[in-house]
Amino acid sequence: MRTFVTIALALGLAVQVIACGYTLAGRGSFLPAYIKTVGIPEFTNATPHYEVEQLFTDKIRSELIGRGKYQVLPQAVGVDAVLKGSIVSMTILPANFNQQQQATRFVITITTSIELLDVKTNKNVWENPRMVFREEYDLPSDLQTGDPSAFFGQSSNALQRVATDFARTVISSILEAF
Repeated sequence: MRTFVTIALALGLAVQVIACGYTLAGRGSFLPAYIKTVGIPEFTNATPHYEVEQLFTDKIRSELIGRGKYQVLPQAVGVDAVLKGSIVSMTILPANFNQQQQATRFVITITTSIELLDVKTNKNVWENPRMVFREEYDLPSDLQTGDPSAFFGQSSNALQRVATDFARTVISSILEAF
C-alpha cells in the first residue's frame, strides 16, 4: 500500500510538472497562428555608416528563417505580417585603453525603431519605437590603433557580430513577447 501511494504521488507530481507551462526559450511564439509569411523590407538607415541597413536587414531575415516556422520574403505585399525597421543612430565609443592609451574595447550603441504589423488586422503585433541595443566588443590586438573606424576595418568582423547579436535580440523579443 505504501509503494502504491508513493507511485501515485510521483505520477501526480510528474503530471503537474509537465503541465506547468514551461517551454524551452527561443522555441515558442506569441504571434497569431495565421501568420505564416513575414515580409521584411530593407531597413532604413539614418546613420552615416554606409550600407549598415543591408547587413542588419539580412541578419534579421536569417534569424527569423532560422527559427523555422515562418516563410520570410523581402517585400511588404503578399504576406501575413510585415517587419519594418529603421536604424536611427549608431555610436562607437572607446571603453577600455591599453598602456599606450590606445582603445582596446569599444561600446557600440544602436538605436532603432521596429514594428511588426499584422496585415490581416492592420494592427501592430509588436513594436519598439526606440529600441536601444548596446554591446561591448574587444578590438583585435592587430587593430589597436586607437581609431574607432579601425573597428570596422577589413580585418574585423565586429559589425557582423553586432548585427547577429542585434538580430537575435529583436527576433527573440518579438517571438517571445518581451
